[in-house]
Amino acid sequence: MTTQEAKVRPSINIADVPLRDNGHGDVFEAKVGSFGGAIGSTGIGCMLHVVPPGKRAFPFHNHHFLHELFVVLEGEGEYRFGKDTYPIKAGDVLAAPAGGQDVAHQIVNTGKTEMKYLGISTKGDTEVVEYPDSGKFAVSSRFDWTTGKGGIRYVGRVENSLDYWDGE
Repeated sequence: MTTQEAKVRPSINIADVPLRDNGHGDVFEAKVGSFGGAIGSTGIGCMLHVVPPGKRAFPFHNHHFLHELFVVLEGEGEYRFGKDTYPIKAGDVLAAPAGGQDVAHQIVNTGKTEMKYLGISTKGDTEVVEYPDSGKFAVSSRFDWTTGKGGIRYVGRVENSLDYWDGE
């Protein structure tokens, strides 16, 4: 074992995951903490989500490449998946495979108490995400989500696309 490998502890308690505020407006509010990399995971990411009643952590979306899986630890709510909505509660495991808008997903805390869940996903350097409710998409490649720097990240709408030869 190298000195660098010895510094990474391969476990963490959920209570010790550092959280940051994540939200927008009156609808989106959560405390989130990514910790897969902190425990040495390189091919799978993991994020803790703590969502107050009536809120959601992220917009309704689908990934083109990344696969996600959610494990509800505490609370109850609804899982928007494609055109359907499913009631969820502590102990439920939710699939969110990569694909088109038929697998778009969002977790909403409809309960009276805080909801906690884990989001586990494959990792990749390049991703395309669609947001069906707002008609947006996002493209990222080699973008560092921890620092918000490096690589490429673009959020836009299809109707604003440039012609391939624009500026050439």
